[in-house]
Amino acid sequence: MFKKILIANRGEIALRIQRACRELGIATVAVHSTADADAMHVRFADESVCIGPPPARDSYLNVTAILSAAEITGAEAIHPGYGFLSENADFAEMVEAHGLAFIGPEPGHIRMMGDKIAAKAAMASLGVPLVPGSDGELFTIEQAREVAAKVQYPVLIKAAAGGGGRGMKVAQSAAELDEAWRVARTEARTAFGDDSVYLEKYLDRPRHIELQVLADGFGNVVHFGERDCSLQRRHQKLLEEAGSPALTATERDALGEVVTAGLSKLGYRNAGTLEFLYQDGQFAFIEMNTRLQVEHPVTEMVCGVDLVREQIRIAAGERLGYTQEDVTFSGHAIECRITAEDPETFVPDPGLISAYHAPGGLGVRVDSAIYAGYVVPPYYDSMIAKLIVHAPTREGAINRLRRALDEFAVVGIKTTLPLHRRIVDAPEFQSGDYTIHWLEQFVANS
Repeated sequence: MFKKILIANRGEIALRIQRACRELGIATVAVHSTADADAMHVRFADESVCIGPPPARDSYLNVTAILSAAEITGAEAIHPGYGFLSENADFAEMVEAHGLAFIGPEPGHIRMMGDKIAAKAAMASLGVPLVPGSDGELFTIEQAREVAAKVQYPVLIKAAAGGGGRGMKVAQSAAELDEAWRVARTEARTAFGDDSVYLEKYLDRPRHIELQVLADGFGNVVHFGERDCSLQRRHQKLLEEAGSPALTATERDALGEVVTAGLSKLGYRNAGTLEFLYQDGQFAFIEMNTRLQVEHPVTEMVCGVDLVREQIRIAAGERLGYTQEDVTFSGHAIECRITAEDPETFVPDPGLISAYHAPGGLGVRVDSAIYAGYVVPPYYDSMIAKLIVHAPTREGAINRLRRALDEFAVVGIKTTLPLHRRIVDAPEFQSGDYTIHWLEQFVANS
């Protein structure tokens, strides 16, 4: 096992990783920008190194500075968390080239799954169901027209290197395809430096279902059930549940068998999440995230497993030590992502937090790095906390979430807490009858 790990991230996920390390008896190194000198992850680390000025490109994306920090502190491994460099295959390769362990998948698998076209091809070869569409990259609008006519409108043009909804455009008819093609490629080129696109059938009322997996690189793969991430605005998740109110245990098991068998053949290592669209009883793979997910706590709550601890064990060369039959599911969990944004306009609102009170009680967890007197910087993602609740039933979890949201207080900046309180009281959420399009409509009408 490692003696010291450098955490190449900030905020609540850096704290989350620190806690797992401390319980394993592993020393931690925090890296930080000058804007984060007083951040909680810096205060709680055993050592800290300033790696640059506030802009992420000069600090948390500064590979040279991060590797230098690992070298001067004697760290043996680097955990990237999520975001920043977590799915950067070149970074993973450089970490390993410097004699350090990268706490994540092999660089080749990160690179494969980072290319949406390559990822779909790999999953198809492993028997994982896909959304109908092009077999690979489309090079001309004529090719796009041909595939669109085959799968029938509406269709979705997607960036091969995309993410977060960028480089994605819907064409409801042949008359809209040319414009969707042009805009998607332009956005992809601007956002990712790569204008490669492909085409998929656009599903009009799907749910967003994802499956959490762990693999040890020795062929042993287990899944920890599904998360329903359908409550999204502009392709950004706001609330997640484990399990999904739309799935049965039989459907979960069937999907899990296909996925774990496929990843075992692939020789996958460490944590991963496969994302699917689910409609009319059918799953369709859309992408794989080769890292820890923001919403991993809901899985931990229903399975009783520390996913970060397992990531570290696997990276240290250990085998899983358990089988799928050993994984059990208990109760229901829900997570709300609390961001420093106006709850109506979603405009970021960084600034001083003058007062802060986190909810507590049975089955309530708050992952956050904020405190009274903390200044939320304007340079990074606006998420400031995750509120997670767990109860024996979904109804109990909703009631607990409502109570916890009422207790939650962040004073001095605007947050999305009021929006989450409205969502919890919405009949569609309470019944579980919603799709990935519901929240957009709810926000527009509320």
